[in-house]
Amino acid sequence: MGKLALLVFVLFLGVLALFAVSNQEATTVTVPFGAAYGIPKISLILFSAAFGALSVLVVFLIRDARRFIATYQFQRKRKKEDRIHELYSKAMNAILANDAPEAKDSLQKILEEEPAHADALLRLGDIASKEESTDEALGYYRRALASSKEGLEPLFSLSKVMETMGRWAEALGHIEEMLERDPDNLSALYKKRSLIEREGKWEELIDVQKIILKHANTEKEKQREHSNLLGYKYEQARDSLEKGGLERANKEFRAIIRMDKNFIPAYLGLAEAMLREGEAEDAVNFLEKAYEQASSQIILARLEDIMINIGEPSRLIRIYKTAISKSQQNSSLNNMLKFFLGKLYYRLEMVDDAFETLMSVDTDSYAELYQLLGELYLRRQQCEKAVVEFKKTISMKRSFRLPYCCTNCGHMSEEWSGRCPDCGSWNTYQFNLHGTCKA
Repeated sequence: MGKLALLVFVLFLGVLALFAVSNQEATTVTVPFGAAYGIPKISLILFSAAFGALSVLVVFLIRDARRFIATYQFQRKRKKEDRIHELYSKAMNAILANDAPEAKDSLQKILEEEPAHADALLRLGDIASKEESTDEALGYYRRALASSKEGLEPLFSLSKVMETMGRWAEALGHIEEMLERDPDNLSALYKKRSLIEREGKWEELIDVQKIILKHANTEKEKQREHSNLLGYKYEQARDSLEKGGLERANKEFRAIIRMDKNFIPAYLGLAEAMLREGEAEDAVNFLEKAYEQASSQIILARLEDIMINIGEPSRLIRIYKTAISKSQQNSSLNNMLKFFLGKLYYRLEMVDDAFETLMSVDTDSYAELYQLLGELYLRRQQCEKAVVEFKKTISMKRSFRLPYCCTNCGHMSEEWSGRCPDCGSWNTYQFNLHGTCKA
């Protein structure tokens, strides 16, 4: 390449020499706003060429200088980024090792290099929050938000701190801001659902839950979120019922049943609405049909309470006997119904009928059965036999009453509820018969 350039330069000089021989006369050059000068043509050509070459040289020098400066700045930036990356990795390792002082030291060094480093600010906020230094945590999170205008994590972190401080409105405000930037953010939707549920805003909560349900991907997620939607609708209906909106509650409970015919709390809620309207007979008829459809022990127990209160135990006995005759092919259901009928006889103090019915129960897995038989033997003044039955339930330190339990988490309760207070699931309470619930 150097030889070619030299050849071109020699050729240029040769051509220039030929022009010098053929153009020996001078030419006049007038300087703008100045004097006129006579100059040989070849000198003018050489001057023009030199000026052009100098101009090109200046352009190249500027370009190379800019490249050098850019390269130097890039290398400095790269070294700074490498230092920050090394410090951040060290901080994260310290966080994983639960070494807060080491983590904070590394993160503070990052801020010395880059005061607006959002991730370092967030991690410092997390450490402060874990140490329950809420004011310090808020300071770091707010700085992270200011340095990361489009970031969602600072908003979510601020919401969590506000929730910890009991400032629910501000916590919800940060979540709403997240959803303005990203309407489909599931983490924000879950958090909004939690905050709204705390305030009992059921109608708004149902709207949020419908959005969450639309984003469920797997079949398991869809079932879980559908169950939550039914639960929130149930809470809305219960709220209407407690506030005296019987007509609205009636419609809401019926809507739930149309959505899921096995959602037992809705049947009981609708029956309660009927009772409050003074329609006891309608409530009984409704629960009777509901039992035929859902075969729920809970419905049966509620039907029993209502019929005894309105003075129609004989009708209930007929219902039990009809159900027992229809369940001959299902021994488990048949034994359960006999047990409930025997318990009803015991409740009505029909001792002989209770004894006969309970003795026909073909199972030894009901601890409550032995409790009842022991009570019946006592009423017959057969104390020795009563002792034998009570010994079978020696671990039971309570008077006879069937407890409820959550089939989801095993929580035990003496009172029925549409929602388990322990795990928050709806429609999971059952009678604790033959080990239905094992925590």
